[in-house]
Amino acid sequence: MLILLTNDDGLYAEGIGALEKELKKTAQLLVVAPDREQSASSHSLTLTRPLRLDQRGSNRYSCDGTPTDCIMLAVHGILKHRLPDLLISGINEGGNMGEDVTYSGTVAAAIEGSILGIPAIAVSNMDVDHPDSFPAAAKFIRKFVRQSGKLKLPVGTFININFPILKDSLYKKYKYTCLGKRVYQDIIIEKIDPRGKNYYWIAGQSTWTDIEGSDFEAVSKGFVSISPLKLNYTDFDSIKRMGHIKLKF
Repeated sequence: MLILLTNDDGLYAEGIGALEKELKKTAQLLVVAPDREQSASSHSLTLTRPLRLDQRGSNRYSCDGTPTDCIMLAVHGILKHRLPDLLISGINEGGNMGEDVTYSGTVAAAIEGSILGIPAIAVSNMDVDHPDSFPAAAKFIRKFVRQSGKLKLPVGTFININFPILKDSLYKKYKYTCLGKRVYQDIIIEKIDPRGKNYYWIAGQSTWTDIEGSDFEAVSKGFVSISPLKLNYTDFDSIKRMGHIKLKF
């Protein structure tokens, strides 16, 4: 089995290191990850400059682009259009739940894999402080991969997994979930640089809406959240309703 690993925290981040150490026990790995943090890069693709790949070991590469760039270069550049058997993006430092999946570079890499027809998993970890959380999450993912065929997911559906705070030595409890709802109170922090020009930081706080069966509910109760997601944004109910409305031009 050939697994393509990437992330949005960079090639030397703790999460991807834990995955690489665990998954190489049972699979062949190709690691292609950004050479620096690319958090919140979403599904962006670099089109305005050339991209560079640097080999950083056996089947390990850094890319000076986004997570989506990494997938494109891995499949079309390194593998020469061969598709890996599985793509795993992560383990991200921090959760990717609810609307956060639209900003996430971690999730975007899984989306790109799904577009290319590769079974894909995005993995994120809320417990960034516990020294054992990333190795425990990686062990869970190795066991999940071994059994993922049971899920019989259709082409175009990928999995988004979020880990809660680690309470024991291993993650065992899980729930299948939907995306939650997060309400942001965005704040723009304005400052002035030494040359007298304004610059801005986007910051803010947020609260989660209490939705039964959501990813946030599961994680907040100590369960690993496993959410099946797909890219098709079409509102099919609205198409049916709109079909009865006549417009004049």
